[in-house]
Amino acid sequence: MAEIVVAVLSGLLAGFGTGFAGLSAAVFIAPMLSAFLGVDSFSSIGIALASDVLASAASAVTYHKHGNTDLKRSRVLFITVLAFAVLGSVTSHLFTGIELGESVMGWWLIAATFILGLKLLFFPARSEGGFSKKILLPESILMFLCGDYIGFVCGFQGTGGGLMLLFVLNILMGMEFKKAVGSSVFIMAFTALIGAVSHFTLRGIPDLKLLFLCMLFTLIGAGVASGIANRIPSLLLKRITGGIMAVSGIAMIIAKL
Repeated sequence: MAEIVVAVLSGLLAGFGTGFAGLSAAVFIAPMLSAFLGVDSFSSIGIALASDVLASAASAVTYHKHGNTDLKRSRVLFITVLAFAVLGSVTSHLFTGIELGESVMGWWLIAATFILGLKLLFFPARSEGGFSKKILLPESILMFLCGDYIGFVCGFQGTGGGLMLLFVLNILMGMEFKKAVGSSVFIMAFTALIGAVSHFTLRGIPDLKLLFLCMLFTLIGAGVASGIANRIPSLLLKRITGGIMAVSGIAMIIAKL
């Protein structure tokens, strides 16, 4: 019974995070399965990645139908993330003893969650132009530099991609929030697929019951959330997302300390 409750709850939370803000399912599913059910990290991340594939794909379709994707502008980021995700995935299995995710990503993700949450909550207006124009750096170069880091770390550890993509698209590139989320989930659908196939091929298939439940309810949550997100004003969506992310960041900081 406990397995069902945790799988359903973590799946729905992951789906809402994906549909509303393009967050990776691993942000919710992996820690909850490990903390409450004692699932090992590789299996929990594999389940999260598999859940992320359908949820991100479904969300991307919904956002695209409402004209809230910008695949042309984000194509360099898309190609770079996928290429380095493959590289990161291969590297993770050559150096299995290295915990890159914890040392490199842990505090970065917490800080990014909290900062982006505050930005969306208190300063939700779109920032035109983006960071690249302010520092006179071509946007394609900025996307390449960010994409190789995001892709490699996602491929290596399987977490954090959605949040980092949203940060790059919305804050650094100045993309409108809904389009940033739509473009993010489109990229994450493919990135998660690479990670899931890698995990299952080299680490084996995890508990099928947990896998099915998490995939099903993440998909349901993402479908509901993305439908709502594309129908409410962007300002309200950003404030809701910002509040959730800020509270999540505080909770993670407390847990870390």
